[in-house]
Amino acid sequence: MNALRTSLAATLVVGAWATVGLASGQASAVTVDSSSAAPPRSTAGQEPASAGLLAAMRRDLGLTESQARTRLAAEKTATALQDKARRAAGSSYAGSWFDPATGRLAVAVTDGRKSAAVRVLGASSRLVRHSAPQLDATKARIDGLAAPAGVSSWHVDPKANRVVIDVVASAAHDNDVRTFVERARRAGPVLVKQTPEGPRTFAAGTVGGDPYYTGNVRCSIGFSVHGGFVTAGHCGQTGAAVSGWDRSAIGNFQGSSFPGDDYAWVSVGNGWWTVPVVLGWGTVSDQLVRGSAEAPIGASICRSGSTSHWHCGNVLATNETVNYSQGAVHQMTKTSVCAERGDSGGSFISGDQAQGVTSGGWGNCTSGGETWHQPINEILNRYGLTLHTA
Repeated sequence: MNALRTSLAATLVVGAWATVGLASGQASAVTVDSSSAAPPRSTAGQEPASAGLLAAMRRDLGLTESQARTRLAAEKTATALQDKARRAAGSSYAGSWFDPATGRLAVAVTDGRKSAAVRVLGASSRLVRHSAPQLDATKARIDGLAAPAGVSSWHVDPKANRVVIDVVASAAHDNDVRTFVERARRAGPVLVKQTPEGPRTFAAGTVGGDPYYTGNVRCSIGFSVHGGFVTAGHCGQTGAAVSGWDRSAIGNFQGSSFPGDDYAWVSVGNGWWTVPVVLGWGTVSDQLVRGSAEAPIGASICRSGSTSHWHCGNVLATNETVNYSQGAVHQMTKTSVCAERGDSGGSFISGDQAQGVTSGGWGNCTSGGETWHQPINEILNRYGLTLHTA
């Protein structure tokens, strides 16, 4: 690349990732058994919280600065605790999520005798009927059904101890939707909810700003990897040429998958290079990427994209199947973060941990909405890539 981007912070080189732009089933018997351990409290330096990040969390999550710092520290602890809690619960494990009210990881178990083993780790426990393998098997059976357009998505919800199916409110009484729901209920424990709109991808035609381009499609970079960057698969097919915000050549799509998945990676060359940074767009300081530990359901998460820039929200669901008009995409993470056309491919980050690349959603950043991302670790594993970290 020939010059530094004058619109970015002085420390960010245009060749960084950010310089390339975006495009009723039976009820469970449930009891709650909370740990007596106090939730974690933050101290200075415990969490990667810049002033800008804290400001974004105040704006988008309604938190005070102190609450935001405390929550980031608690989420970091909960993230590190997930695998230990799963092992402690054994075959009784039925999922987990971060509970902002208590500041702890909550773990669902089907065997009350495992509750103590979970609580000793510092998590709370909830006794439920269906185990994680049972719920996953139900979702897998539903994945095998042909979903009509009025069905938005479905995922395992550990709090509900059900597979939740979201249907578009205006299509809830459509015969095809009702038939799908009836067949899904026969697959296992299901809960049906309504959503205002169906999902769509967030690619955009050519517009001004800070993009990367594939033909006349504009999308956003996700994360730097050694040799290139990752982004959304619907932004370009394997072999497609990619140019930067200044229309100079960057590289090519080396791998791309959509639908089924929504991920891709692009090689970087021609004077461009990569850095482990997520662009804050002047709303927050540019964020360093230090790893890719998956945040639990309920944790805060933020997104960077070339259209709507920096916004935050919460993780709502994991391993969700999203029914786009182009076909279903599996293993997605749903969030309450807004996005708009052109934000596709952009970064989802929790603290300093990369989470995934923006795929699609509904709504916008004026009226609100929900957005899905393809988890970063799945992309790295699929293509044998190494995340560029600070």
